[in-house]
Amino acid sequence: MAGFQFKQFSITQERTAMKVGTDGVLLGAWANCEQTSTILDIGTGTGLVSLMLAQRSTAQITAVEIDSDACNDAQENFSLSKWSNRIELQNIAIQTFAASCTYQFDLIVCNPPFFSNSLKTPNQSRNRARHDDGLPTCELFACAEKLLSPAGLFTVIIPHDKLESYISEAKKNNLQVQRVMHIKPTPTADYKRALVEFCRNAGTSTTTEMIIEDKGRHGYSDQYINLTHNFYLKF
Repeated sequence: MAGFQFKQFSITQERTAMKVGTDGVLLGAWANCEQTSTILDIGTGTGLVSLMLAQRSTAQITAVEIDSDACNDAQENFSLSKWSNRIELQNIAIQTFAASCTYQFDLIVCNPPFFSNSLKTPNQSRNRARHDDGLPTCELFACAEKLLSPAGLFTVIIPHDKLESYISEAKKNNLQVQRVMHIKPTPTADYKRALVEFCRNAGTSTTTEMIIEDKGRHGYSDQYINLTHNFYLKF
């Protein structure tokens, strides 16, 4: 079985073409989950981020995914893990989930679809994962604002060029930036991603940056290794 091997679990890739990517690994490793009791993973895909957060916390996790094929993979991955009793999977759109949900979460995480008005592929599952037709930024924040507990955190990883638009949308929904990490793939590249943590009442926000590979191809930086070493077998 093809898979991405981690120290505690393996993500399967039998039914979909979705790969376990660096974005999900960064989000799962960076999100502040240690003191949380309830977590919501919006758009869990094959379940990577939920499994990482289960490994890092004792929280009860709700994973929401609209794509049925991805849900099948996520369910298999969850059932094979040692944290299956703490992860609930729902095959549902987050908008529908938010409309009927009567409780809130200490932590909400999302690796959102980010292409807008872009050329699509014949693969509908891939389109749902990458294009924001089904989850525009305004709807994502509206759901997060409704579902986030008073002291909760909403954490995303996004293309760096969308950072200002996300901050603006957060303000419309009474959320403020608490932490930002600017991410470069290499020392000479532009920033490509931003990890952002929002909350209802931020104090002084903190800003850091990370270079993923600073020693050539697959020469991972000490900072990246320190953040993710609990998950990769090779670290």
